[in-house]
Formats: sequence, structure tokens, C-alpha cells
Amino acid sequence: MGGFTQRVLLLLSLISLVKALEVHQVCEDIPIGELAFQIKEITAGPTLTITLSGQHASFFRVQPETARVLVNSPLDRESIEMMNLEATISQGGTVTNRPILLIIKDANDNPPRFLEPSYDKNIPENTASGTSLFMVKAQDFDMSTAGAVRYHIDEVTPDHGMSLFTVVANTGEVRLNGKLNYTSLSTFYRMKINATDGGGRCYFPEKNYHSSTVFSFITVVDVADLDPRFMGIPYVGSVYEHSAPDVAVLTVIALDQDIGINDDILYSIESSTVDGLFAISESEGTITVLSDIDREVVGDIVTLTVKATESKLNIHGVHASTTTEVQINILDINDNKPEFYKCGETCVTATQFTGEVFENSLGSISFNMTVKDLDKISRTKLTLGGEHKDVFSVEPSFTTSDSIVQFLVRQLENLDYEKTQQMILQVIAVDEEKTTFSSTATVTIDIKDTNDNSPIFPKDTYELRVKEHSPAGTIVATITADDPDTMDKDNLTYRIIPESMLPYFDVEPRTGIVYVKNETLLDREARSLYSPTLQARDTDDKPGATVLEITLIDINDQPPVINRDSYLEFVKEGAQLEIKIEATDADEPGTINSQIMFRIDPSEHSGNFTIDRDTGMLGNIGELDREALDPDLNGRIQVNVTAVDKGEPPLSSTVPVFINVEDVNDNAPQFKDRSYSFSVKEGRGGFVGSIHAEDLDQTTEFNRISFGIVDGGFGNFIIRSFADVKGYRGNITVDPDVELDYEGIHKDFRLKVEAADLEQMKTTVMVVVKVLDVNDERPEFLPMLPVSVKENTTILVPIGKFSGHDKDSNHSLIYELESVTCRCKNVQKNCSWFILDPNGNVRVNPEHTVDYEECDQAVVVAQVVDEYTEKGENNSVTPGQMVINIEDINDNIPEFTLSDSVFVVVAEAASKGTSVAQVNATDRDSGIHGQIEFKVSEVRFEYTDNSNDPMPILFEPVKTQQGKNYIGIIQTTEPLDLSLRGKYLVTVTAIDTGGLSSDIVLDIFTVDKTYKVELLFVISREEVQGKLDEIVKALISATKASVQIIAVRAVNGEESRATEKTVLEAYFVYRNGTALSLSDVDLMLSLPEHFVVLKDLGLDVIGEVPEVETQTPIVTFVLYGMVAGLIITLAVLTTSLMCTRRNYKRKLKAAKAMNSASMVTSDNQKSGPVVPGTNKYTMEGANPVLNLHIDTALVLDLDEGSSDVDKVSLNSLDDDYDMIITNKETSSTMQNIQEEDEEEEDDMTIVYSEPLGAALAQVGQKKKGDKDHGAFENPAFSTTDL
Repeated sequence: MGGFTQRVLLLLSLISLVKALEVHQVCEDIPIGELAFQIKEITAGPTLTITLSGQHASFFRVQPETARVLVNSPLDRESIEMMNLEATISQGGTVTNRPILLIIKDANDNPPRFLEPSYDKNIPENTASGTSLFMVKAQDFDMSTAGAVRYHIDEVTPDHGMSLFTVVANTGEVRLNGKLNYTSLSTFYRMKINATDGGGRCYFPEKNYHSSTVFSFITVVDVADLDPRFMGIPYVGSVYEHSAPDVAVLTVIALDQDIGINDDILYSIESSTVDGLFAISESEGTITVLSDIDREVVGDIVTLTVKATESKLNIHGVHASTTTEVQINILDINDNKPEFYKCGETCVTATQFTGEVFENSLGSISFNMTVKDLDKISRTKLTLGGEHKDVFSVEPSFTTSDSIVQFLVRQLENLDYEKTQQMILQVIAVDEEKTTFSSTATVTIDIKDTNDNSPIFPKDTYELRVKEHSPAGTIVATITADDPDTMDKDNLTYRIIPESMLPYFDVEPRTGIVYVKNETLLDREARSLYSPTLQARDTDDKPGATVLEITLIDINDQPPVINRDSYLEFVKEGAQLEIKIEATDADEPGTINSQIMFRIDPSEHSGNFTIDRDTGMLGNIGELDREALDPDLNGRIQVNVTAVDKGEPPLSSTVPVFINVEDVNDNAPQFKDRSYSFSVKEGRGGFVGSIHAEDLDQTTEFNRISFGIVDGGFGNFIIRSFADVKGYRGNITVDPDVELDYEGIHKDFRLKVEAADLEQMKTTVMVVVKVLDVNDERPEFLPMLPVSVKENTTILVPIGKFSGHDKDSNHSLIYELESVTCRCKNVQKNCSWFILDPNGNVRVNPEHTVDYEECDQAVVVAQVVDEYTEKGENNSVTPGQMVINIEDINDNIPEFTLSDSVFVVVAEAASKGTSVAQVNATDRDSGIHGQIEFKVSEVRFEYTDNSNDPMPILFEPVKTQQGKNYIGIIQTTEPLDLSLRGKYLVTVTAIDTGGLSSDIVLDIFTVDKTYKVELLFVISREEVQGKLDEIVKALISATKASVQIIAVRAVNGEESRATEKTVLEAYFVYRNGTALSLSDVDLMLSLPEHFVVLKDLGLDVIGEVPEVETQTPIVTFVLYGMVAGLIITLAVLTTSLMCTRRNYKRKLKAAKAMNSASMVTSDNQKSGPVVPGTNKYTMEGANPVLNLHIDTALVLDLDEGSSDVDKVSLNSLDDDYDMIITNKETSSTMQNIQEEDEEEEDDMTIVYSEPLGAALAQVGQKKKGDKDHGAFENPAFSTTDL
């Protein structure tokens, strides 16, 4: 007990020495003059002064009146991560020193910097596409994403290099993306590589990015991969025949295309069109004459195939070579005479030739003669001899090469078949250089007859006659022509031209018979004379022609044409009509075909008229009466007059003559009935009845009738006139301003009604009107109660009935449906589940099914109507409503919701009571009908050969519920047999309370331990746990299988952080239950695209982790000794430094204690002084270590006179320093503090020499489990330091 009291007193004495530490976070990019932070808990006033001191005070300046601290010099986190200031605060005579810790927050103010000034590489041109060439590396001193560097290529010179190179964005690895070529592409590339950071911001809201570039110079190294190439091709040389041996012809040159190697070339002749004539020097490539050359034997050209071979082996281990053709032209000397040849497939010498020519024909004559001089260079002269040499000329007359010899006709008049049928000539060929070289050949020319005469008709013009409209095919005449040429005998053809005559006439092509082509078109009245040309052509299409003048003879084919399409004449009834009908005939004038007579065709009214036979004058017989005509004719009479000619056969035309008989008023109106009787219901404005009258006059001018009540109405009635179908109608109604009363004086009226036309010709009639009683009350609904109906009902009997009543005794009520609405999921919508009979019965609509699960209530709205209502509205004021409650029945089976039906159980999870699968089911029924139970109804095991056996019930379901969703967790009732190969087929049944059920079959695969794979990571177990999601994603991406992590364990227990290794145990299983073996996983993870990612996550070994026992060599022990001596030296230096920093460390721990105090909820706090490290700083009993009650006023001299500012300021870090600082390297002093704290934490039985240390240790342990979002860590402080 005494020791505990001493520790308490020691803790209180330490607290009295601790000063409040104020912590702020400041962005490094705050502009000079802008606010850095606000000193807390200071009341502004005229006496307030604040000064800053300390190592870093020059970076800031303070505004004393506001306690605002502004930036005075630029801040740089990369130079100073934390700054210490001390603010001296003076106010009202009280001076307070407050330490301030500033944590400089990072802004993206550093661009990435490449580690090398340039990256220059020599790359062989045959480097394979995809090869990694080199790595670029850029460093960015900013933190987080601002320090994450990504690479890309900005440009490549020359431009086509952009497609040849790529850089991996996150690693900087430059790869070859295509094929290099030293010869055809560039031998040098300049690549501009860009490094860009991930961007960041701190003070300013805009996110900024930095980048830098570096150049890489790629030199392409040539390799021996190309064949040599001949230069200056094609090669053509020449040499005279019979040249001496060793005469040089030409030199070929070949070069190695691998410019950077330039190998020596060796030459040889591979082949020749004529062997043995030429040779070539091996090193120089000069071609020389080897033996005698005769051009007439070997030909003009000798072609050599010359091969050039490199002297050294290429990259394929062979001597590269190429070939080319060399053409050597053999030059001629004159040593042969010209000769004549007949040429077919081959040419042979000849002296006799034959040809033929048509008489009177110009042009050339061929007879297969070719003149040749075997010498290359020659000039041969050709001449003619013989009796007929003047008739022809020879072509060519001179030639220097092989030429085809032809004759040209010079005297056409002598080339006449009728005079001479054959001519014989001699052709003489002389070599002009050596005239002794000559040859002669005989040519026989046969002359052939030609068609040189045209057809001729006996007469130039033929005059022909034919009747108009003669039938098609009528022969007009037969006309033929003569041609003296024998080949044209009986071979002439005839045709009619121009083509415009062909629709009318045509000719037989072989006989010359001219005939009528179209009967209809031969119309004399349209055209009486045709002048076509008859043309004859011989076998050579030579024409001869004559003119046919064909005159049409008239026939009676034109009917008389009446001058009008119709005649219209107006005449008043009783007057006389006179009208003249005129007609013409287009047939030939002066003939009977054109003489016309008139007549009236019989019709209904033809007997009332007469017409003059010759003049066509039309008049009426007797008086015309309009009323005698059918009113539908509207006074119009039609008489048809026909004009007929005297031809054979006679033709005629008819015209309608319309005679309008105009009406006169000669009739008075007449009523349809002698009297009328009507009845009308009491009230206002009722319709009484209609009377009818007609005026026989047929025009509205005379037959329009108006009605009037002359007597007996007493002002109660009015009458209006309306045109009726026949005559006029008078509608009698009650005056709207008068109300008839059945109980009044007059129950009937006798009206005298008058009908008059416009000229006041009048007639009267008697109308009797009786007054009747009326029904004028509206029906009403009787109250009704809600009704119920069960869902799915099929009954046709009424489920309810509307009831209404009417005060009128003579009523007839019917019911009409207005709407049916259903409440579906608490939303009203229209539905058609119910129908309404006219008698008010409501029944279920047989065309629809009532479903409680869809809608639970319906409202039928109806209207009652009185069919006998005579006055006013005939329906109820308000509609009636019937509420129908729909009752649920158990009509839905449980339904399994979509989920996986394939599950995998690994060896570690195959014990009894393990959850291996899950099913979900719902039931659309409500209440007790919707409750579901699960059971396993059958278990079978399906082997890998697809056979299956029944199994005991090895599984049982455990039911849970989430709302209407029932969940069945499938657990094992006993351990599963992992030796079986295949899968369990587990049938799970869902049953509701009504016995309705449904099944689902689950596939449960088992995987034994032989498929477990161990992966060794060269990072700590905590790091593996932190990256587990990334690792799993990478493993799934590589294997495309589901990954089940079984364990994550450290290798050989706890080790130092620098050498920690972790084993991850996992199974890799596909959805069909197939598990991957270690070899399968090893193969998939070893692929480059996946192993690089896993390597970055720390993966080192795939498979069982070997237990390696190593023997430490002697040198290692020597090194250990040297390191131990160095550690002792550092420990002495660190101890001395720790002593000098002791006071600062205590301040930091006090700040941590204050932060812990702020974590306690305010609901349990009590007022009082704020004391770090005791149970009085927030509430009683809050100190997790001491749990003591201490009078802070006594121990710390916090009496009543202390200011509130002094008390509150002790807790100044609560709001500003709730963070953990990580991932930065700081000074060695702070690092030593951390190491000391870690050593203290590792010792589980440590005895704290200071109560404050014990308290802070407890708080630190609590803080380790907390997550601090939005914070960062700094290894300079441990969790017990701050």
C-alpha cells in the first residue's frame, strides 16, 4: 500500500511540471501573409500581446489583437516536417508560455525527378518484339498520390518510332513494341519519356499535377541478317559475234545490305541460256568472252544468271547470297544474204507464194511472205517484176529487219474480175551493202469477184389506191427490184422507210408485197395521202429505192358530229319552245356519206316535242305544266335528238336537250291531315307536336310555307316552321316563359293554325292539345355494409347488392357501374375483378382471378338511374359505394429466391456443425400462410462417373428470418467423408403451414487437404492481412477460380520486422467444384502478367514453405561483433541525448493524456479542474490505471483564484491533435524516443516508475485498436508518446 501511494504522489508531482502543448496542421503551400493557424483559447483585448520564439519562429508572424498567426516565410515539408514554437502570451499582467507543435502537411509542390540524366542504349536490330529494353526511374518527394509516378512516351524521333516503343505506366519499363530494321528504318531513335505524378492539393482547392521529361537515345546495331544486293540493275552488255576470248563485256557490282558489316562479295555464273560462252572473275565481277560466238546460232541475246555470295556466315550460319540476270546482246556483222520465208509455227525458205484479192479493192495483199537477212544490221531492197508489175507495188520497198512482204494496189481500174482472174509477179530482194547477196520469189495473185452493183426498181414512183380502214394484211401492191450481181439473185430484202410509215404500211422483206399494217390508223378524214419509200438492199446492204404514193378511198366511217355536247333551254310553264339542233359530217363532202337527217329518240317526254327532219328545229306540242313533272326532276326535261347520215351503213350521233320548265305560283298550301291531336306534360317549354303542309308549286319561291296560331292558344304556345322531306313542318311547343299546370284551369286547348305561302295563299287546320302529369323525383341509394370474398373464388352468385329507392310511384330503377378500384400495395388503381348487374347485384368477374397477394380490397362505385324520369336528372345525387374486403387463402407455394446452388466445402470446414450452404425462400401468402419451415428431404452422392448413391441425412437446416425472407443455413450433422470423389446432391424442401412445398437441389462439393496451396510472402502477417483483398483479387484474376483463405500465419513465430515472412494457406476451387492442385496454381501464377502483380504484393514462393536451416559462417560472427560494438556506441550516445530530451518527452506524454481525456462522453463528465493523468481530469473514476480521487486543488494549487483559462488550457489538444502520424522519417532524436517506447511495450511485466507512464501505457493500448479515419502516421512518435 505504501508503494502505491508513493507512485501516486510521484505522478502528481510530474503533472505539475507539464505545460499544455498546442498542435496545429499547416499546409506547406500557404502563401506568405495568409493565415497559418489561430492560437486557441485566447480572449482578444487591448492588453493582449503575443510573441513567438523558438527555432522556427522566423517562419511566422502573429497578429496580437486577434491571435492569428500568419505565414512569414515559405514553408517546405520536404525540408522540415514539424516545427516547434513557443508563444509568450501576456494579458492583464499575466504571462503564459505555451508550446506549439506544427505538423506541416504535404502539398504537391515537387515534380518527379529522373535518377539518370538520360538513358542511352544500343539495341540489336533483330531484338524480338516485347523485349524489355531498360527501366527508367523518377523520384517524387511528395506524399501519397502526389508522389505516385506514372510514365508515358511523349514523342519519338523519327515519328514512326512511336509505334515501336512502349513504357509500362507504373514501373517505367521500356519495351520494344515492333521490329527494328537497321537498313529500311532508322538507325537512331530519340525518345522523350514523361513522368507525371498523381496530383494533389492542400491549401488551394485546385488539384495540380507535376511532370518532368528525360531523353533516351536508342542506337540500332546492325546484324548480318540481309542478303547482298546488286547495284545498277538491270545489267545489259553487248559484244560482237566472233570476238576474241578474254574480251571484257561488263562488270557487275553487289554490296552487303548490312551497312554496318559490309562483307566481301564473291561472284559466280550460276546458269546461262547458252553454256560455255562467258566467264566471270570471282572477286571483281567482270564478265569476259570464253569461246567463239556466232550470233546467227546463239541468237541476239545471251542471258546469264550471276550469283553474289558473302564471304562470311550470317546470323543463320549460312553464306548469304543473291542472284541477278545479266543480258548480253550479241552484235551482228554482215555475212548473210536476204531470203524469202513462209512462216507458220516455224519459218522455212520458199520461192513460190500465192495470194488473192477482191476486184476493185484498195489496200494491201498478204501472201505469207517474210523477207529475212540473218545479219543483225542489214538494208534490203525489194522490187517487182512480171507482166502486171505496174498494177501493184511492193511494201516495204526497203527493210533493215525481218519484214512481212505485201502488195499494195496501185491501178484499181485494172483489178477487174470480169477482165482478169489471175496475175503472176516476181519479188526481188537485194542486200544494198553487198549487191551480190540477192534472192527472187514468184507470187501468184487470184482476183475474186465482189458485189459492186446496187438494186434498181423499174419505176421511180408508183401511184397506189386503197380503201380507208382496210383490214390489216390487205395487199396494196407487189413491187420488186433487180440487181445484176449474181450473188444477189433472189437475195434482195425490202423495207418501208421512214419508220413513221410503219404503223400504216409494211412490206414482206423477201417478196416486196406492200400491205396494210393497221386498219384503225388508215383514216381518210385524218390523212388522205401517204408517200412512203420502198427500199431494197442486196447482200452487201447496198440500197435501192422508189416512192409509193398511196391514196385512201373514202368510206362511210364518220358519224355526224353535233355542234354541242348538250343543249339547255329555259321556258315558263304554258309558253312555246323553239331551239335549233346543228350537226356536221367529216366524210367526203357532196356524197351521201356526209348528208344528215334529225329525229327525236323515244322517251318519257318525247311525245311532248317535235323536230324538223332536215333543219333540226325543235318545238313543243301542247302546253307545258311544271306540276305535272316529277318533283325530283326539279322542272328539267331531257329529250335525246339523233343526227344520222345517209351512207352505208348509216352512222349517227345523239345529243341530250335539257328543257327547264320554270315554275309559276298557281297552287295554295294544303295540310297533310284534316286535324291534329297532341298531349304535353306539365311544366315549361315542352314539345307539343308537329303538323305538316305542302304547296304543290315546285320552287321555294312559291312553295315555301309559314305557320301561325290564329286562335285558341291564349298565349301559351308558339309554332316554328321547318322544311321537311316533302313540304314544311310546324313544330308546336310550350312558350318558355309559360309553365303549364295540370292542376290549372286549362287541361286542353283547341288551336286554329294557319299555313300561308309567300304570296299569302292560305289554309287553316284545327289542333287539339292535352296537358299531362310528369315524374320529376331523383332516385337515392340506401346505406350498405362492406362485404367479403375469398381470393380465387369462382362462384357466380352475387356477393353483394346495391339498393336504391325513388319517391315517384311510376319509377323503374337500374344500376350502372361507374368504376372498380383495387387497393394494391396500399395504392389504389383501376381493376376489373367485379361486375355489376342492372338489378344492383355485384358478382366476381369470371374473366379475372381475385388475388389477395396482388390486391387486398376493392371498391365498386355505381350509379342508380330511373328509366321513367321525365323531368330533371334521372340519376342519384351521389353515387353508391360497396367496399369488398378480399380474404387470403393459402394458394402460393414457397419460392426459393435466386442464389448460388453450388457450394464447396474444404477439408478444414468438413467437421460436424459447420455451415456449408444457404438457401433463401419467400411465400407470397400473408400471415400464418406465409410462414416457412425448411427440411433436408434427401441426400445423394454423385460420383465423378455420374453414378450416384443415397446417403444418410448428413445435413440439417437452421432457419432464420429477415422480414418475409426466410433463410435456411445448411449445417453438417456429422463430419463429411473427404475420401469420396464427387459431390453431395442435397434436396432442401421449403414447406408452409398449409402443406404447400417446393424443393431445391444443392450441389455441395468437398475438397480434401491435398488441394491446399501454401503461398509465402516476404512481408509481415499484419501487412498480408492489410493487403488481403488485393491479394485475393490478384489470385482470382490469375486462376479464374474462387479463392478460400484458410489461414494467414507468420513463419517460425514472431521475428524482427526486417526478416518477417508470412504463409497464406488457400484453396482454389471453380464453381463446378473442381479444385486446382499446387501444380495448376503454380503454372497460372507464374505467368508474367500475374506474377509481376503478386510480386509487388510480396509473393515470394508458391507451394509448401521449406524449413531451411542455415549455418552461420565465421565471417558472420565477426560482423555480428562489429555491429554489437557499434550498437553499444550508439546506445551511449542515445542515452545522453535522451537525458537532454527528457523534459520534451514528458510534455508529449502529457499531451497524449489530455487527448485521452477528450474521448470520454460529455454526459458523464462533472465540472471541475482539468488535470492530466489523474481521475479528476474529466470525471470521477475515469483514470483507467489509478481510479483515485485526488483533490486537485491541493496537489496542483488550483484554488478558487485560478482563472478558467488556466484550467481549460490544459486540454487544448483535444480537438486539434486527434490523429496518428505515420510513414515519415524524422530526426534520430524522435526515432530514439519511439524505440524506447516500443521496448517498454514489448516487456509485458514492466513496472512503471512513473504513474503518468502507467496511465499513458493503458491509453496507448486502447488506442491501438481504434481506426482513425482521415489521419496519417509518423514513426517519430509511438502511440504512447502522443
